[in-house]
Amino acid sequence: MLSLFFKCLLGALAVLLIALLSKSRSFFISGLVPLFPTFALIAHYMVGTERTLADLRVTALFGLYSLLPYAAYLLAVYWLSYRFGLVATLGFATLVWLLCAALLLLAWVRFYPAAT
Repeated sequence: MLSLFFKCLLGALAVLLIALLSKSRSFFISGLVPLFPTFALIAHYMVGTERTLADLRVTALFGLYSLLPYAAYLLAVYWLSYRFGLVATLGFATLVWLLCAALLLLAWVRFYPAAT
């Protein structure tokens, strides 16, 4: 139960930091905070303690590939923000992320069958 509380606290701290930075003169740094590996640390610790180190390496490799949907999301936000309002931009960019993430998962299962 204590570890679950600690995980929730890390997430809450990340959100608080994003909120504070978004109001500062250095608002752009708030875009760096989600890239701090808060949840990756949790996931890697859990995989590393519950599975083999080979599984941890597969998880890390998949994490590298997962940057592709995130990059597509950021490109969509940048491009769409010239054409749409905030809500539409974020909505469409989220759809781009979902599509890219689904494609990544399909490709991963097909071309990296040892991971399933």
